[in-house]
Amino acid sequence: MNSAGNLRKMDAEIKTVVNYYLPIGDQRIEMNHMLGKTLKLKFTGQINCIATGEKISKSYKGGYSFQSMNTLAECDMCMVKPEYCHFDDGTCRDPEWGKANCFIPHIVYLSVTSSAKIGITRERNVPKRWIDQGATEGLPILRVKDRLTSGVIEAEIAKTMQDKTNWRKMLKGECDEEIDLYSLRDQIYNDFGSLIDEQDAEDLDREIKKIRYPMIGLPEKIVSLNLDKTPEIKGMLLGIKGQYLIFDTGVLNLWKYQGYFVELAS
Repeated sequence: MNSAGNLRKMDAEIKTVVNYYLPIGDQRIEMNHMLGKTLKLKFTGQINCIATGEKISKSYKGGYSFQSMNTLAECDMCMVKPEYCHFDDGTCRDPEWGKANCFIPHIVYLSVTSSAKIGITRERNVPKRWIDQGATEGLPILRVKDRLTSGVIEAEIAKTMQDKTNWRKMLKGECDEEIDLYSLRDQIYNDFGSLIDEQDAEDLDREIKKIRYPMIGLPEKIVSLNLDKTPEIKGMLLGIKGQYLIFDTGVLNLWKYQGYFVELAS
């Protein structure tokens, strides 16, 4: 197998385990079939902005040019901290994009990565959001009308629990404690009932979604691989989790290298 083109983050679908597909150029490679094989990934030195296609010397926020990062709505700070939405101030970078992506139903959820985590996502992104973060369990707990509302709720709950993931523990399948998402959901309903009512959020009675990833092993040490420092990576593919390719030589976070032009061979 030989492929060449610009990297994008992997697509995924849940069957018995998560099935991963790697977009590279105009190809879409089934990565689960590559488990146990030795792969060589070579960065050619060319980077293209994933929004405009222009050649750039450095990428920002997972594949954007400096200009795109500072002008596109999807790169604005309110995408990371939606409680700071400034649409009503008339300063949204792209109001039509905002209407299509922020003023739609959002889900507040609990997930298990390296610990219990509170998060938000567009309703249409469930369960893809959990897969991208490498969660082994996910549970929607609230539905709200827009991204701003979900961000306000998340920001308050995050004061009492984590909203970040320890990526090394996530890859190893290690968790800080035994977690019962149903009990944690009920505790949130009790502790944040007033906030939930104020934000007109809908309680959700959903089942926990358990997620299994394609894994045949782990490297002895979790070492982060860097295409800028080591343009050619070679190793046996042991697993895939989140947006990480897990080799016997280390792990590569593909999200960081979107837009990189690479050659892939097995």
